[in-house]
Amino acid sequence: MSFAYLAVLLVSAGFVLLLDARFRLFCWHAPARAAGVLLIGTAFFLAWDLAGISFGVFFHGGTSYMTGVMLAPELPLEELVFLLFLCELTMVLVLGAGRVLHRVAARSEVRREDLAR
Repeated sequence: MSFAYLAVLLVSAGFVLLLDARFRLFCWHAPARAAGVLLIGTAFFLAWDLAGISFGVFFHGGTSYMTGVMLAPELPLEELVFLLFLCELTMVLVLGAGRVLHRVAARSEVRREDLAR
């Protein structure tokens, strides 16, 4: 039993949360809404995983890097943590990209106004 993969997931999620907190993109911008989005997104992907498991498409390929804790047959604890991380990372990337694109557009508008003068 090893906690290596779980530790990597938690450390990675911690850094994404720090980035999120620094720029107030998702969880620190609207915590209640973010919790709802994370729950819905994680539930969707968890249902997807369970459907894949029931059809025999997904299976647990245990390694020495995982805890061995199973939430259901073929569903390790690390999968739930990964799905939460995936949803948080996606929202931070989407909202961060939107903010960057908005700033680039605003700068372009200022430059066009300066050139027009």
